[in-house]
Amino acid sequence: MRRFLVVASALALAGCVTTKDAPNLANLTVDFSWGDTPACGGTKAPAFTVGNIPAETKWLEFQMTDLDAPAFNHGGGTVAYAGSGNIPAGAFSYVGPCPPMPHRYQWTVTALSGGKDVVHGRGKTTKTFP
Repeated sequence: MRRFLVVASALALAGCVTTKDAPNLANLTVDFSWGDTPACGGTKAPAFTVGNIPAETKWLEFQMTDLDAPAFNHGGGTVAYAGSGNIPAGAFSYVGPCPPMPHRYQWTVTALSGGKDVVHGRGKTTKTFP
């Protein structure tokens, strides 16, 4: 049994990527608009504007948290960074907002290296929906 647990644990960890913060971690600026995001039906992320992105960045990772129901996982996505912080609507899929009343949603954006193992910057923004 012990041998099975060790093997199962090793296999579970094999797919994980460990990240470390760069010594000069940037504070990203993040903004977005809900725009025409439908309640209880949106799976395409809104458009974002991300600033102060370090040159070493190759990926931008987006994560949404409902601050009024933090146990619900809305997910997010990762997009390749090619030099522009203007991320178009629908660049990745997620579970859109569906609150019974206005909720506060926080988006966290992380700037990652090409191997997704070094964090070059982080930023957050919070907005209410609807």
